[in-house]
Amino acid sequence: MSALTILDDRIPYQQPLGALTLNTVTGPPQQLQVSDSQGLLATLTVGARTVTMRGATRTFTENKRPFTDQFTRTSSDGFGTSPGGGSWSQSGTSTLYTVTGSVGQISCDVANSSRHTTIVDTLTDVDVTAKVTVTTVPAGATTSIGLSFGYTDTNNANRARLLVLTTGVVQLALEKEVAGTTTTLGTATQVGTGFTGGQWWRIRAQRTGTTIRCRAWKDGDPEPGTWLHSVTETANPSGRVGLRALASTGSTGLPRLVQVDDLQVISGSWETVPSVTHSTWVRVLAQPFNGTWTPALADQIRTWATDTRPDVLAYAMMYVTGAPAVTSPALAGAQVAGQCSYGPLDSSGIPIEGADFHDYMARDWVFANGETQTAGVGEAGCLDCSGFVRMIYGFHMGIPMVRNLNIDGTVLPRQTKDIGPSGPGIIVAQATGAAPPLTNIQIGDVPHFDATSGGGETEGQLDHNGIYLGTDSLGQPRFINSRKTPQGPTFGDLGGASRLDGAGTYATSLRLIRRF
Repeated sequence: MSALTILDDRIPYQQPLGALTLNTVTGPPQQLQVSDSQGLLATLTVGARTVTMRGATRTFTENKRPFTDQFTRTSSDGFGTSPGGGSWSQSGTSTLYTVTGSVGQISCDVANSSRHTTIVDTLTDVDVTAKVTVTTVPAGATTSIGLSFGYTDTNNANRARLLVLTTGVVQLALEKEVAGTTTTLGTATQVGTGFTGGQWWRIRAQRTGTTIRCRAWKDGDPEPGTWLHSVTETANPSGRVGLRALASTGSTGLPRLVQVDDLQVISGSWETVPSVTHSTWVRVLAQPFNGTWTPALADQIRTWATDTRPDVLAYAMMYVTGAPAVTSPALAGAQVAGQCSYGPLDSSGIPIEGADFHDYMARDWVFANGETQTAGVGEAGCLDCSGFVRMIYGFHMGIPMVRNLNIDGTVLPRQTKDIGPSGPGIIVAQATGAAPPLTNIQIGDVPHFDATSGGGETEGQLDHNGIYLGTDSLGQPRFINSRKTPQGPTFGDLGGASRLDGAGTYATSLRLIRRF
């Protein structure tokens, strides 16, 4: 489940041998390449503080973040957005799917008509559970609630199907549906009796490789230690998770109301797991490089050549899925790293923008230029997109920060709209109304976007940024960024591909690349 950095220590990095040689690249941007007997060692950019260094090979990977949807929002037109899990999609009339009283509710208003609602996030191996009920004992015929997985459309999915009979008997079946044809993999087996309207039951389903399994139990009882149904099955190997409700033929007293709560993805693997491997480390100079090579710079480069302390990329990975909490004694034990969210949720369940680096630490802050800012309420452990960049490059790497005053091209401002045109370092590419070329992009650069995805952004104004990680295992340029849909820092593709090429939101809305 966790996103992590793996250091390849099987072949220890060898200290540079012999003299350092220099090569000037006229650019733009103008650069100085530093080599040793093993090849290119470091690249410095005139006007920028960031330096790319050759070091031990690292692999950066990320997988699905666990989450629970407790439906603590209100919606009369679909299930809305699930915290950390993407948006809900539904079949048929969206008003049949509502969120009220902290539960999701599906109206089965027509007999023998399936109602499907799923989270838009394709997974392969998955472990998912949910709490479900029917508000009344079914009349006329059975009502069922299926916990779907491997769902691609209404005719293709696997499901653990809880059946509530008119007699109050509760059964669990395991099914697959392929091209509209349903096959029973585990026959409907009794798991309880005496069902009363509104009595909550829990269903759990898993896929591990080609094994799918399920179990069910009454809420409040201990979870069974064994699976009721477990089979080998290759159909529907990947897809969404969600619910399918059905009032069977012969049902009376419709609409029948099915409710769901506490849907939890305990673990899951994306169909294509983003993975970036290279030997580039990103360090930051005390001052921008002015183009002059000095003995002090030579000493710094030699020191960095064997330095395994965290660099820009390592710090960025300290906030992704599964990252452990790190506290600072110098800041009275405040948490300064660890898995984080984007922001607190509004009434519709969407994360709120506004969490800066000091909000994450729950600390008030005084900036070097005299500006002050109190920690935001409910924003502890949260970072919005520019807050994430400031946490890495400002708090950890030492680039001086301001909020909105004294923005002079040497400091790191609070807002993306200011960081892009007026932040520290140099602009290596920009364009108006189109994506600039990626010819000069370098690992550690900060791409800026005009994504205009709501939250008060203005069309034509930079409103999102991140940190470029490098090319992934498929040769795609990938960046890490904090955003709303995955609820925090990610270089995965939930809520938009974290790629700078292709036809995705970020590839087409890229407008500027800055090198700090």
